[in-house]
Amino acid sequence: MEAFKRSRRLRSSAEIRSLVKETQVHISDLIYPMFVLHGENIKKEITNLPGQYHYSVDQLKEGVAEVVELGIKAIVLFGLPEKKDEEGLGAYDANGIVQQAVREVKRHYPNLLVITDVCLCQYTSHGHCGLVKDGIVLNDESLEKLAQTALSHAEAGADMVAPSDMMDGRVGKIREVLDKNNFKHIPIMSYSVKYASAFYGPFRSAVNSAPQFGDRKTYQMDPANRIEALRQVEADLEEGADIIMVKPAFAYLDIIREVKNNYPVPIAAYHVSGEYAMIKIAAREGLLKEEESMVETLTAIKRAGADMILTYFAKDMAKWIRRNS
Repeated sequence: MEAFKRSRRLRSSAEIRSLVKETQVHISDLIYPMFVLHGENIKKEITNLPGQYHYSVDQLKEGVAEVVELGIKAIVLFGLPEKKDEEGLGAYDANGIVQQAVREVKRHYPNLLVITDVCLCQYTSHGHCGLVKDGIVLNDESLEKLAQTALSHAEAGADMVAPSDMMDGRVGKIREVLDKNNFKHIPIMSYSVKYASAFYGPFRSAVNSAPQFGDRKTYQMDPANRIEALRQVEADLEEGADIIMVKPAFAYLDIIREVKNNYPVPIAAYHVSGEYAMIKIAAREGLLKEEESMVETLTAIKRAGADMILTYFAKDMAKWIRRNS
């Protein structure tokens, strides 16, 4: 009888499986999102994001301490302002909530990489990511406000800015303004491939950023489109983006791989709130094993081509990696 291939030989024990494992998520791959708001003595669990918290600035040190202790190298900050207005003035206020948070984190943990989300949606009364006139989200008129926001974050001490608004040309405008103000060294992680996804629901609830009219389909991408993603990446790289992000992650593994295959640049993927919440809720109902589902999901994102993963599971994944290394 002719011998046949025995692939199972390399699956026969945990030690052998570990030896031939092709893809591994490392703690250094993880970026942890954190939410900060005005007030004092606030650490409150976010209802729709189990295990995640709103922190006031004075309580942020406690939350960041665990991140640092686990060996996670980077966080991304999202802010909730005290008040909103038509132009999102709080986004680029030198004493805005994100700006305060950046200074606080860097004061205690100067070596932690602090990334800031650059957008207007949390700060505008209409909830859109740019300025609005007569019910239309304005593109070019929004660019200066977005660039001012990025600059204010850099001035506060941010190590990297991450524009998530999806206005055309915003990467170029941010790069121009940062460079003119002696921040040529600040990288831009661009939400280049951000789809108009149904999986953002828990996040929008957490930061109170749902649009008050219409939706975001005129500026975020159609989930049906693949080639358009490559055009978006090409444009952002030409404008000066240093890292390219695909968002969401798990529902768009093919897009992560497509971008990775076509562009030799660092690729980030955002495992978004809805993708996270589905695992948490299914596990709570006894339908999934949470830890195994988390590991499988994040491994799939890494296997698809992501060099770094923004995920609410960052702390749990770091703990798992420590236990299993």
